[in-house]
Amino acid sequence: MNVAQTILRLLLVVVCSVSGYLLATQLPALDELGPWVKWVGTLTGFIFAFFALSLEKIIKRLPLKVIFGSTLGLFLGLVIAQLLGYAFSGLQNSAIRISISVILSCVFGYIGLVLGGKKVEEFRWPGWPILSKGPGRRGSDKILDTSAIIDGRIADICETGFLEGPLLVPQFVLQELQHIADSADSLKRARGRRGLDILNRMRKDGKIEIKIVDQDFARIHDVDNKLIALAREFHGKIVTNDFNLNKVAQLQGLSVLNINQLANSLKPMVLPGEVLHLHIMREGKEQGQGVAYLDDGTMVVVENASRYLGQDVEAAVTSILQTTAGRMIFTILKEDAPHRRQ
Repeated sequence: MNVAQTILRLLLVVVCSVSGYLLATQLPALDELGPWVKWVGTLTGFIFAFFALSLEKIIKRLPLKVIFGSTLGLFLGLVIAQLLGYAFSGLQNSAIRISISVILSCVFGYIGLVLGGKKVEEFRWPGWPILSKGPGRRGSDKILDTSAIIDGRIADICETGFLEGPLLVPQFVLQELQHIADSADSLKRARGRRGLDILNRMRKDGKIEIKIVDQDFARIHDVDNKLIALAREFHGKIVTNDFNLNKVAQLQGLSVLNINQLANSLKPMVLPGEVLHLHIMREGKEQGQGVAYLDDGTMVVVENASRYLGQDVEAAVTSILQTTAGRMIFTILKEDAPHRRQ
């Protein structure tokens, strides 16, 4: 919340409180309260201001289409209540007539308000673009997970222009980052500070819009479940590196952008029979195996290469295994490969 919003809200509270004070002093019916009338008026104005601020928090979370539908439903409900009220206009007792009118207005107004907000999604009209621009209806919002922020590659992707905004960063994700940055564990502390530095870098870069989302879910304690609830409400996509969050979100019908999957799909393709120039880094799990790595970090297993530990070899690709953790390439030494006919 910026300074301008704070000033406006304080101004609203002051104006409502002063108005309540002045109004209470002008009502003869409240004279019997004596000196307390001023405090009652001020408190009443303050309560109205608090109600308005609470209503603001609810409304700003709703898409414009839902607000439009709820308003239209409320109007139609009140019209129906007014029409039904004419059936009781012949009653002699005005108190009963007014009570029935109030009850009908409350009942049908409430029904119209609720049904209008829920059923407006079933209509294709009105299809004005402005009604689909509210948060949670654009479908272009990307919600950043803590793992994606700490990973850091999201900043590089944004700099290349391959990812469009806006990117949403929930307050509970920022709180988790701050908690990690304040951890007593030096490794966790470094990861948390790295995540905060990445966010500052992306915000200052200005190539993509970063929005801080205040919305929280008090009844949900797990951050992953909060992300799922926020993505469902905003109809957005979760950007993450978390394998479990990826699967759970997809099972619930949500869109997920997994940076690890993107990185794996961009790795250069190698074909069986292709010869690779490798540096044997360590021994493999099986006897005689050597392990090397490509420039993009892909692990290459070389049969009968443990004796070449620390040396460069040429190896021919035999097979490629794609796993959830990435891609593994299996090779044999070039001299062990069967010769092909020319």
